[in-house]
Amino acid sequence: MIRSAGAADIPVLQGIEVRAGEPFAAVGMDAVAGDEPLAAEVLGEFVLDGRAWVWEDEARGPVGYLIVSVVDGNAHIDQVSVLPDCRGSGIGRRLIDRAVSWAAEHRLPAITLTTFTEVPWNGPYYRRLGFRYLDPAAETPQLRALRVAEIAHGLDHWPRSCMWAAVGTWEYA
Repeated sequence: MIRSAGAADIPVLQGIEVRAGEPFAAVGMDAVAGDEPLAAEVLGEFVLDGRAWVWEDEARGPVGYLIVSVVDGNAHIDQVSVLPDCRGSGIGRRLIDRAVSWAAEHRLPAITLTTFTEVPWNGPYYRRLGFRYLDPAAETPQLRALRVAEIAHGLDHWPRSCMWAAVGTWEYA
C-alpha cells in the first residue's frame, strides 16, 4: 500500500535508505553502501510539501519510499529506496508510478533521475521501466547542477548518468 509519508516516518525512511544501500558493497561500491542517509530536515521538507510516499507492508510497516522534486519544470526522483529483502516485488515500480501520477497531476511533462549506469538495480532497471538516458548535452541547467553536486560527493567514481521518461506516455504497472 502506498501512502503519503508523515513526520513520524522520517527516522524509518532514513533506516530504509541505509539498508537499501547495503547491496552496493557487494558490487565494490563501499562508499555508496556506507553513505549517510538524507538528513531529517531534508526529508521533512519533502514530507511537508506532499512529495514523499511510503510503501507500507501490512505486517512490517514501511519497507520502501520515494521522494520527488521539480527540476527545470520536470518531476525529478531524488530518492527511491526499498529494503533489500523486498527488492524484485514491484514496490519500487509502484512508487515510481505514484511519482509519475504526481507529475501528471502537476502537469509536468517528464520525470528525471540520476543513476549508476552499470548497477543492475539502477540504470538497467530504470531502462526496463521506460526511462531513457539523457545525452549530457541535453541536460538542463538544474540537472547539470545536480550532477556537479554528485561529482563533488564522489559518486562519479562509477559510471553515472541522467535519465528521463515522458509522463504522457508512461506505462503504469
